Amino acid sequence: MEEDISVTSHTEGLNGLSHEHIPLEITNGCSNHKPVMNGVVKGCNGGLTNGNAPLGSLPISALKQNGLLQALTEGGNQSSLTEERENVELEKARQEWDALENILPAITEDSTPTPLISFNEALQYFQTTDLGDLLKNIQPTIRRTGLAAITHFLFGPPRLHKDLLEERDLVFAIAQCPVDNSQPVHMRVLQTIYKRLIGSRLDCPRFGPHWENIGFQGTDPATDLRGTGFLGLMHTLYFVMDPETLPLAKDIFRLSQHPTQNFPFSVMSINMTRIALQVLREEALTKECNRRQQVVGVLNEFYVATYLYVYQLWKSQQKTIADSGFVLRVPCFNPQRWSCLPKRTPSRYCAD
Repeated sequence: MEEDISVTSHTEGLNGLSHEHIPLEITNGCSNHKPVMNGVVKGCNGGLTNGNAPLGSLPISALKQNGLLQALTEGGNQSSLTEERENVELEKARQEWDALENILPAITEDSTPTPLISFNEALQYFQTTDLGDLLKNIQPTIRRTGLAAITHFLFGPPRLHKDLLEERDLVFAIAQCPVDNSQPVHMRVLQTIYKRLIGSRLDCPRFGPHWENIGFQGTDPATDLRGTGFLGLMHTLYFVMDPETLPLAKDIFRLSQHPTQNFPFSVMSINMTRIALQVLREEALTKECNRRQQVVGVLNEFYVATYLYVYQLWKSQQKTIADSGFVLRVPCFNPQRWSCLPKRTPSRYCAD
């Protein structure tokens, strides 16, 4: 059997030798002495406590069962284990942060976002740039021969005014222009489109999967511009930078993110540009261009009207990406239906 022991105190001399042993009287767990023993402080009621329950005059077995002695003897080992776990967690956090830095573009304190660019500023760049080599390869009208040429001359749309030919040719030259990574204006156009659609103020990397978030097919938007060249980006830029069309652009972009009706916004936009170029080449917009004495403005609004039509059809008829081929072949896109456009209101461009 184990014996109960009494807790005694002693005082030490200057040499560390014990001078006397004075037994402490413990009555109901209280005494007149308040020692600190191995980090265990006497409780408010006189008993020793390990943070849970007061420990008065207890047998060794009770102390063992209470866990006090074990805690005192293993405290150093637990401290080492705790420190080791903290080091492992710290290293894991550091690795996760390093991985995050590899994913996100590096932003330094002195870095400033690329300023947005307006459609007119981008257009002015092309107007003042030598596009002679590109102009050699354009095809601004459909080449007709024989009876088709005679029929078109007699019954077709009017010819474009001579003072608008240069502007029309500029449009087709831009459609031949590829993306130039060394040209700041080109990069600003890309950054502006991304920021306006995503709602970010920070620049994004030139290449990366983030371009798929706004509807490009891969990591490089330039690979999606076949058939439209930089004009495909210019039309999207107009769409997101014009205050009158931006709400519509955001609505269409929101639909493109729909769980079941989703579609690639930018790729669809490029298809709208391709249709607009074909209609301009068919001379179906000539009458409106002559009336308004401009080509770029009419083509921009036709592009918006075309995208609006697709948006309304897609949303109202619950179309999905599997229906895109049918949607882009509907009779609405027959150039002969666009020979006379209503004035300026894009929503009225889409006739029934």
